[in-house]
Amino acid sequence: MARRITLVALVIALMIFTLTGCVPGDGTYTSSHPAGFFWGIWHGWMAPLSIIIGLFDHNIRVYEVLNTGWWYDLGFYAAIISGFGGLSLTRKRRKKEES
Repeated sequence: MARRITLVALVIALMIFTLTGCVPGDGTYTSSHPAGFFWGIWHGWMAPLSIIIGLFDHNIRVYEVLNTGWWYDLGFYAAIISGFGGLSLTRKRRKKEES
C-alpha cells in the first residue's frame, strides 16, 4: 500500500513538473508569434497551477499578455467556464426515484 502511494505521489509530482513548462508568461511568446486559440484553452486549464507558481515566480501570470486577441480570450474563458477540462453546455439531472 505504501509503495502504491509513493508511486502515485511520484507520478503527480512528475506531471506537475512537466506541465510547468506550459504556463503563461514564461517568455515563449513574442509579438511576432503570439499565443492563439488552443493555447488559450491550455492556459485556462493551467490557471490554478499558474496561480500557485505565480506566488513564487513573479514572471509567471495566469493570462498570456502576448496573444492573438479575441480568439485567445475565447479559448481561455471556454476552459475556465467549463471547469478546467470538461466542457458541458447542458447538465444532466438525475432522475428522482419514485417512492
